[in-house]
Amino acid sequence: MATQKPAGQSIRDFATWQPVLRLLRAAKADKAGAEPTRVAGRIGRSSWSLALPHPVPPPGRALQTDDIQDELDAVERVQTAMTEVGVDDVSFSAKIEPTGTTVLRLLGPSPAVEPGIGNPHPGAIILIEDSLPEPWRRLPDPTHESRPASSADPELLERTLRERLPDAIGATEEEIATAEARLGVCLPEELKVLYRVTRARWEDWGDDYETADGVFEAVRCELSSVDDLYAAEASTRHCRWEHAAKEAVVTRPDAAVQGVVGSPGWIVFGENGGGDQLAVDLTPGPRGHTGQIILLSHEESVGAELLADSLTDWVLDRETHERRHLREEPPLVAHVNHASIKSVREAAHPGLEVLSIGVWDGAPFSLSPVIGLPRLRTLAAYAGTLADPLEIAELTSLEFLELGPQDWRVLLDASAVPRSLLAASIKAYGDHDPLPIVAIANEILALWDRPQIIQTVLEGNLGPLDKPAKPGSSLL
Repeated sequence: MATQKPAGQSIRDFATWQPVLRLLRAAKADKAGAEPTRVAGRIGRSSWSLALPHPVPPPGRALQTDDIQDELDAVERVQTAMTEVGVDDVSFSAKIEPTGTTVLRLLGPSPAVEPGIGNPHPGAIILIEDSLPEPWRRLPDPTHESRPASSADPELLERTLRERLPDAIGATEEEIATAEARLGVCLPEELKVLYRVTRARWEDWGDDYETADGVFEAVRCELSSVDDLYAAEASTRHCRWEHAAKEAVVTRPDAAVQGVVGSPGWIVFGENGGGDQLAVDLTPGPRGHTGQIILLSHEESVGAELLADSLTDWVLDRETHERRHLREEPPLVAHVNHASIKSVREAAHPGLEVLSIGVWDGAPFSLSPVIGLPRLRTLAAYAGTLADPLEIAELTSLEFLELGPQDWRVLLDASAVPRSLLAASIKAYGDHDPLPIVAIANEILALWDRPQIIQTVLEGNLGPLDKPAKPGSSLL
């Protein structure tokens, strides 16, 4: 009788990983020789990154599950083991000898390191626990002088909605007060009117989609119930550290909507059917109105788009144009590369917050033009673009630093890693072996006494590699 392994042990069982490793080795069969084969990958609960070729489906047909069933089965075997131990993401690296003898290293996870994107390398390294990128720490500016738009007309709004929804069940004053207490804000009169007409609860519609669609058509969005109203604060817009640190918050003097990530005054009351949220804005920009209707795009992480000056305008489908007077101002986020700004000196100005140096064919750049800039908090530099990485030590306000492995090596060897950092990233490209990257990440983590990326070593044998038959040869 086969013995059952204790729960949680299968993730450390070489047999769990064998199908994945065999597929990866087979994908490199044409390069196999006397030298060991090295493979690596990443598997998460709902996604994975494995260097496996996929068959080209016949013309007119998309790739189907049956086409990659072996891959799906191999990955599911690992994901099941991950679920047993409550692990969301595991990267790995393996060295496979021609004989099949294999040393597999499971990398992490670490609570201080985010998973990588599309590769087994570590993602953002969080050096200060629970730290947030600067844009996610920004609150909206006070809006004491803002007022509702002249078009806001609660009486007209109520008449219109009752004509469109004569049989709707409205929220009680107590239910509205409960929502206000939960949100910590006083809802604008127009929004109260909306929910006095319909509280938008599915149980009121008896799961009748036709009735629900009628409500959505009447208010021009997929309306949330009064119980589901929420404030779109910064925490509701998730963004990876290495992406969020490269954003910047700016609200121009002529803006109708503040350019923040989120606000306790952005009260989400519905969706547009495409994954974007609609909100009543209680913290408008300098040229905006209290109670204006804004859209929070699921494709954007910062700011929102003005849809209507008031809820009345929105329901009555009155057109609104955001009043903006564009003017040239130095960018807070500067991209230096062969297709954009051509020098660090050109990018430098006192308000610069983010400097991103990308692909560049010319001589490496000196960072001297940006040394001393008071607001520079993020530096990302493509490998080989810095003339002297040690100049980074003079950027005393950095919160986030993204470099290639070689530049990190220079900083670490010179004990010159800026201590102002909240997070960091090691940018490795292609099929770079993850083990050296993990080693550098652990050195950086150690400087802040943060949890290391732990390596678990498993050994086993995959057996001999079955060479694929050459085209035209017979297997008989």
